[in-house]
Amino acid sequence: MSRSADVTAEAAPTVSKSQRTYEWVRERILSREFSPGYRLVLGAIAAELEVSAVPVREAVRRLEAEGLVEFEKNVGARVATIDEAAYHNTMETLGALEGVATALALPLLTTSDLDRAEALNAEMRRLLEDFDPVRFTSLNEQFHRVLFVRCPNPHIGELVGRGWNRLAGLRRSTFSFVPARAKESVAEHQRILELIRTGADALDVEMAVRHHRWKTVSAYREASHSTP
Repeated sequence: MSRSADVTAEAAPTVSKSQRTYEWVRERILSREFSPGYRLVLGAIAAELEVSAVPVREAVRRLEAEGLVEFEKNVGARVATIDEAAYHNTMETLGALEGVATALALPLLTTSDLDRAEALNAEMRRLLEDFDPVRFTSLNEQFHRVLFVRCPNPHIGELVGRGWNRLAGLRRSTFSFVPARAKESVAEHQRILELIRTGADALDVEMAVRHHRWKTVSAYREASHSTP
């Protein structure tokens, strides 16, 4: 076997271990098992997953690029702490990007997709009576993903996905802080679906999605400023 083949054979397991480590750590961050500020001890993670330090460092760097992990001097890697400015910026950016992604996806959306989104919104409406903010947030993400996932521009789609991941790392549920926003959100979802079903202009759909997201930012900001 040639030297290059040896190198390839050795590199393949490293890539696999890096991906596995990345998914393991990311899952625990998004589930809040590793809460904001939690210190990521690379050696302990490596021992837990029975890998070397190399794939752990690679995984942590990827999570840092996604905004889920940060490095602090004399501390090392830790789960990104809740930064209100970062939350606002992420929501505003996500609103703009998701609006574009949804508009581009319009020609590819099927009746089945819209029915699925309608069913998710109906379940969210039922939750308003016995409110569960974490479940509501999960359904909210599923609703939006149905509408933008068919975006034909993979770069925009990837950026929207990163925005949702970063948002999950910043706050488990916005609706637990501004529960009154939930009812408005369901109504705005219905309006977006009506625009799509009636063949509204793509720009109108884009703006509806964008302002839907930005209204949540405004509600959160107002609640933050009015809370002692």
